[in-house]
Amino acid sequence: MITSCDTPGLLPLSQALDAMRGVISPVTEHEQCDLMQARGRILAEDVISQVNVPPSDNSAMDGYAMIAADLQLKDTLELVGTAFAGIPYEGTVNTGQCVRIMTGAIIPNGTDAVVMQENTAVSDVDPQHIQFMQSPKAGNSVRRAGEDISHGAAVLKAGTRLTPAHLSLLASVGISAAPVVRKLKVGLIATGDELVSPGNTLKSGQIYESNRYALRGMLEEFGAHVIDFGIVEDKRESLQRTFKEADTHCDIVLSCGGVSVGDADYAKDVLQSIGSVNFWKVAIKPGKPFAFGKLSKAWFCGLPGNPVSSYVTFEQLVKPVLETLSGQTPSAAMLLNATADCDIRKVPGRADYQRGIYRTDQDGQLFVSPNGKQGSGVMSSIAHANCYIVLAQDAGSVEQGSTVHIQPFTSLAY
Repeated sequence: MITSCDTPGLLPLSQALDAMRGVISPVTEHEQCDLMQARGRILAEDVISQVNVPPSDNSAMDGYAMIAADLQLKDTLELVGTAFAGIPYEGTVNTGQCVRIMTGAIIPNGTDAVVMQENTAVSDVDPQHIQFMQSPKAGNSVRRAGEDISHGAAVLKAGTRLTPAHLSLLASVGISAAPVVRKLKVGLIATGDELVSPGNTLKSGQIYESNRYALRGMLEEFGAHVIDFGIVEDKRESLQRTFKEADTHCDIVLSCGGVSVGDADYAKDVLQSIGSVNFWKVAIKPGKPFAFGKLSKAWFCGLPGNPVSSYVTFEQLVKPVLETLSGQTPSAAMLLNATADCDIRKVPGRADYQRGIYRTDQDGQLFVSPNGKQGSGVMSSIAHANCYIVLAQDAGSVEQGSTVHIQPFTSLAY
């Protein structure tokens, strides 16, 4: 077990992620989910196709199906029928014959190529004869059976987060319901005597609680079932009671605040009394006072109380934990290179996730600059930004014109 007492300094971000992923096992319960409700769910098993896609050789375009070798000897063929998608031509096409065919229609027996209608003309002499301006090779404009997906092939692997494209893919092989991991149950707690819910009148020293609104939104985007325990006062007994209740209902509990070193910061102490602390304090800015451990049965992440710190640690530390717990194949953050539009201040010692605004010039080159004040309580720095400027733990200040990494904002990538 790694703790802040055993490890000098702060735990590097990569080591913190490895430490969390190394002890968490995915939930094993799964269920069948109707495909229409399956967006964002995690596949619990590999999906194996029981059909070919397409099921038969078919035409890639509107045109005429024929025997390719015939057009090496002549340019006009007899029209003997029509093949529609869903209504195939039932006969067999012989030498010197062709069939009018629509996109998706089954290739008629005897034919081996399709010529698009733009390269043909109806004979002026006899409308039952078609003149061809192209001599195709066998297989021209023919989509083969199983060309997209073959019978017995793995369509999607376990751990895949289902996107709309995945749902279409599963539907194309006849699947109406998919085996998915049950939704994670995530407890959400805000701590602090100074916190008041929006809609109430503030008294002296009070502030509106805002972290849960961002965290709940991101958790629901992830697909978790959120159990919101609201605001809990800064008293050891109250925290212990709420933590124990959350432990009985949740797979993981997220607490905002109470993990710093103030006299009223009890979250870490209560965690130690109920379960265990795996580590505390990570070399990340903002977000240093991040705690990870376990209650009696539920995992626990203690996020800082400052809103920007809470938001950043959720994205960089909690999201990977949720992926591991749900059995999702890990997703790497997208990092792009950009040129700094100005000098960027940075002190070595912590990985810095500064909030920035990137732009693209007329040549397609990326440029970025920090978005105003970077304090951990300035939520507008995130609300009006479009990326993180990611500066390595050991890096110092950046000069204008230097290349930096940026991590573009997404809707949590889901």
